[in-house]
Amino acid sequence: MKALKHIVFLLVVLTTSMTFAQVKFEAKVSKKKLGINERLRIDFVMNKDGDNFNPPDFANFTVVGGPNTSVSNSWLNGQHSYTKTYSYFLSPKKRGKIRINQATIEIEGEIYKTQVVNVEVTKAVKRPNDPDNVEGVASESIHLVAEISKTNPYINEAITVVYKLYVSSNTGVSNWREIDNPRYNDFWSQKIETKGLKIQNGKYKGEDYRYVVLRKTVLYPQKTGKLEIEPLTLDITVEVPTNRRNIFGGRHMAEVNRTVSAGSRVINVKPLPEAGKPEDFAGAVGDFKFNVITSKTELNASESLQARVEVTGKGNLNLFQLPKLTVPSSLEVYEPEHNENIRTNLTGIQGSISDNYTIVPQYKGKYPIPSISFSYFDLETETYKRISSGEIVIDVIEGPVNTSSGDNNLVTTESNEKEKVLSSDQFAFIKTDAKLKPIASENFFKSAKFWSSLLLPLLAIPLAMVYRKKKEERSADVFGNKIRKADKLARRYLSEAKKALGEKEAFYVALEKAFHNYLKAKLHIETTDFSKEKIESTLLEKQVNDTTVKEFISILEHCELARYTPITNVEMQQDYDKAASAIAIIDKEIR
Repeated sequence: MKALKHIVFLLVVLTTSMTFAQVKFEAKVSKKKLGINERLRIDFVMNKDGDNFNPPDFANFTVVGGPNTSVSNSWLNGQHSYTKTYSYFLSPKKRGKIRINQATIEIEGEIYKTQVVNVEVTKAVKRPNDPDNVEGVASESIHLVAEISKTNPYINEAITVVYKLYVSSNTGVSNWREIDNPRYNDFWSQKIETKGLKIQNGKYKGEDYRYVVLRKTVLYPQKTGKLEIEPLTLDITVEVPTNRRNIFGGRHMAEVNRTVSAGSRVINVKPLPEAGKPEDFAGAVGDFKFNVITSKTELNASESLQARVEVTGKGNLNLFQLPKLTVPSSLEVYEPEHNENIRTNLTGIQGSISDNYTIVPQYKGKYPIPSISFSYFDLETETYKRISSGEIVIDVIEGPVNTSSGDNNLVTTESNEKEKVLSSDQFAFIKTDAKLKPIASENFFKSAKFWSSLLLPLLAIPLAMVYRKKKEERSADVFGNKIRKADKLARRYLSEAKKALGEKEAFYVALEKAFHNYLKAKLHIETTDFSKEKIESTLLEKQVNDTTVKEFISILEHCELARYTPITNVEMQQDYDKAASAIAIIDKEIR
């Protein structure tokens, strides 16, 4: 009886052991040794279905893919086989021997654990390759590159950034989207539209690749020193061939999502040399021609002529102000109309800008318009150049003669009138018999009207003298006139932005120009200092409310971002209203 009990106990133990032996749960890695730039695949495999799967924490890895779940059911010679696998793709964070802890799962009410896995991470290898690691293949087959035309430009010199997506020959891309757009802080930027994506063949690190140009941008640095170009980041759906084949022998393609970045780039912006810098230099950098052109040089008094101050060429055309035209006081001149005819390509901004003046002479004579000069920094010779317009003489043929001595130094008059012979009936139209009749009226002598008509002309003399003095002071105030001009230009550009509502690119370009000229008018910020840090510090120094300053800076940042993101007409209208409101509030608060 005792022997029978021992036999039964042994059978129970054997049965239980066999039952437990039938359940398998283990961890398998694609390699035990890998470079820090490689990817590791780890599979958690079980031969029975389970619940409550808990993976390790992967503390020393970044999970770049997974968990991917696969199930296999098969029958062979009447025997059923079942396999379930949880797969992860890992990127190591550091070098050295790394421990991957146990995973757990519940199968038929029992908790099972995998064994601890140790892997060794070495320094980066030249060509990481794991044909079974789809994530690894994808990461090595897709590259986003930012190609910069020049890494050490001068301030206000054009550089281009071309973003290219390189794809290896055995890999495909089915979709992509931008998830992080560069904002180009401290740069004036202009995006060049690309029509369609043209696939081209090229080399990446000496190997054959296909590539497409995703974006082209022209940048004009507005500060000196080391400036960062923020990265462009994309989310891409990549098609990668696997080792599995279909019934025709062709490889199956696996789709994985990859986030790729062009990486941030740093350029070193050089200041313009101080040696030889002209006093009238206003920040023009490039290759330019300068002209002052008048529509006519001979006319009569009270007729008008047009004078155009024009700069043509290639460079930062819309980032500096034209020199101001000065004329004698006997020529009435109106505020100029600013015109721009420019285009942007990979070499920078090209075209022309001009200020068109309307001039109306008041008196007969010859009036010289003094020569004005335009200075710019020539990038090819790396020297400053100056172009002068030459003196232009306006000959007013017919009109009244100016008897004022104040204009003698500016006006040359001629008197070649012929002696006039009066005819006998010269005054025949004057009636000798007026037939006047008296009318009833109050006594005018010593009345209020009498004294008013006597004293008002005398009072007008000092007022006229004060007015003339103020006018001369205003004409001599070159800096003040420059500020007033910038203020008017800001209002005009704001109106242009309103007209361009619905056209995103034109609207935000006009809005940025309005801000630019407004800040010149109010804060005396020149093009070379046009940065958000400078604007913020200057506004705070002028005792503008901190909330107002932050709102204004946020509008500037939104303008930079909006040119490269989808924007609705409603959002454009909101941006215009915010811009107008911000300018109005700053006008009230600034001191």
